[in-house]
Amino acid sequence: MTDEMLRAPAEVKYAEELDWLESVDDAPKPFSWRLSPRMVRLFILGSEPSDGLDREIPQKWFGDRSFVERSIVTLASDRGLLLIGDPGTGKSWLAELLSAAISRNSTLVVQGTAGTTEDHIKYSWNVSMVIAKGQSRESMIPSPIMTAMERGVIGRFEELTRSTSDVQDALISILSEKYVSIPELDDDNIVFAQPGFSIIATANSRDRGVNDLSSALKRRFNFVRIPVVTNKRSEAEIVRFRTTELLKRHQMELELPPTLLDILLQSFADLRAAAASATSDDERLESALSTAEQIGVLEDAILHSQFFGDRTLRAGTLAGSLVGSLARRTPEDLAILNKFWHGVIEPRSKKDEDGPWTEFLDGGREAIAKLS
Repeated sequence: MTDEMLRAPAEVKYAEELDWLESVDDAPKPFSWRLSPRMVRLFILGSEPSDGLDREIPQKWFGDRSFVERSIVTLASDRGLLLIGDPGTGKSWLAELLSAAISRNSTLVVQGTAGTTEDHIKYSWNVSMVIAKGQSRESMIPSPIMTAMERGVIGRFEELTRSTSDVQDALISILSEKYVSIPELDDDNIVFAQPGFSIIATANSRDRGVNDLSSALKRRFNFVRIPVVTNKRSEAEIVRFRTTELLKRHQMELELPPTLLDILLQSFADLRAAAASATSDDERLESALSTAEQIGVLEDAILHSQFFGDRTLRAGTLAGSLVGSLARRTPEDLAILNKFWHGVIEPRSKKDEDGPWTEFLDGGREAIAKLS
């Protein structure tokens, strides 16, 4: 079934694993949860020998254990969960895994944008049915949030601060009263949330000031702040995990040389250090330099090597992908990358003559020259 989808949701991708965990889970479960809190954590963070399971459960989200535990505890209460952090820190992936483990459905999602309206989180109408038969529950189109309320499962709201204050205010009554009124109907005009309903929202900390959350809405959420991964070992695990998934999806057999992964990780670490020491935005790349962007750079390099190279990932190709992915503003970002290549990459290559850093230096220079 997963072969028929470009990207299978977590509950489909890990269906066999979730079925097995559910079959051996004899711990108490809140509300309508499919797994107990302990098993939800185990599904997300992976198993250890001390868990005493008959099979190994791989880790799917890489971050501090306490963030996952606080998220699970919040969802077991009557409060919403807001995952907040920089772009690319895995907020949406954690929200999807939590929804899959708890509800076996992570697809009840509202995407927050400037165009999101109150209808997107409550309900709208099938116009043709209204004309033919009038307004009724049959002619009503429930939103993903309303569907989650009726089923007693998790609803998700992505990029909450991207939506307008009117939309955010509509969430307050849902999170507080746990029902939605339908004034257009005379009968059956209230949808009550069933036990197990909750909302997981995400927000980028870089979006502050776009549409700030009101204090009333903030009180309805428990905040879990997801920091940028700075631990090199953890970041390497995330990149390796995502790259393995990519290769499986594309049915590719391509080796990821450890030296090239080290070059990618070190380059991003150096770029972050340069951004931290910059005195103005003009001296910083527009990119957030997140782990997700590292994965994007590596994916680009792997696909380029597969389709237009000799199916071997090389340092020069990786450098070209890095420059192409991070050079978003012209000429500002190109100037920053050019300075970085001369000031950081070139000295590294001199210590590693005839090594991958030299090829990385040449590949980056060539990419910068083409874009300049």
